[in-house]
Amino acid sequence: MIQFLRTPEERFAQLQDYPFAPHYIDLDGLRMHYLDEGQPTAPVVLMLHGEPSWSYLYRKMIPIVRDAGYRVIAPDLIGFGKSDKPIQQEDYSYASHVNWLSNFLQQLDLVSITLVCQDWGGLLGLRLVAEHPQRFSRVLAANTFLPTGDQKVPAAFEQWRNFALTVPELPVGKIIKMACAQSPSDEAIAAYDAPFPDETYKAGARIFPALVPTTPDDPASPANRAAWEVLRQWTKPFLTAFSDLDPITRGGDLLFQKLIPGTANQQHTTITDAGHFLQEDKGELLAEVLIQFIRDNPED
Repeated sequence: MIQFLRTPEERFAQLQDYPFAPHYIDLDGLRMHYLDEGQPTAPVVLMLHGEPSWSYLYRKMIPIVRDAGYRVIAPDLIGFGKSDKPIQQEDYSYASHVNWLSNFLQQLDLVSITLVCQDWGGLLGLRLVAEHPQRFSRVLAANTFLPTGDQKVPAAFEQWRNFALTVPELPVGKIIKMACAQSPSDEAIAAYDAPFPDETYKAGARIFPALVPTTPDDPASPANRAAWEVLRQWTKPFLTAFSDLDPITRGGDLLFQKLIPGTANQQHTTITDAGHFLQEDKGELLAEVLIQFIRDNPED
């Protein structure tokens, strides 16, 4: 039985610009929180966050996309946001996160999904696309990648991984601030810190960078290679919308465009003056790019 902590609800009482109703689902004894905004019958947009953020990252985008006529689903990964947080780092693995999200998709029976993914949202979301291709209609990838461990990772990533594992106190809000081009407000930084009352809640946030495959024999490498075999045949619409100021994922958009057939003839864009967390820096602009992408690529 996985031991976990649940962040007290009062930690989220005064969040800035986050007026969304909470929803919860049980995943093998763990409670996952998610947002579900818009009409239940509207086309689904699934927004997946990464490390060490949570669905708060999408707060600028959600109302715009919802009001354009879509149903926005934005879960908090296990270990993050309002979702339960296993306290042992050993309880987190790449495979466990894929399994939790697969269970989530199946319980909600989401279909005709447009995926929006950034950071670990892509490492997980692209696995979902490859393993449940019938559920997805489109993909928008931003500042993310799908590593197999066969390529050398940037030095900036190695530094980040080592920092996350060893720093006595992981300053989540400050980490997000440092990875933005424009400094978030003090209230926003506090909101990113809110899920983590103390270090005992941060096992997932600490271990996540170490779960990225960096060697060919990593436990996640075979499944990611298999996912790439599917993506190399993916002909449904696939758009890249990377930012211009992210040293970790720079160039990943060109790799997607080279390898994935569905990227052909799409209006790929670079979000300027935005850092790694481009949803924080330029969320409104990314929302408009997303809406235009969906409208330009109606389902048959």
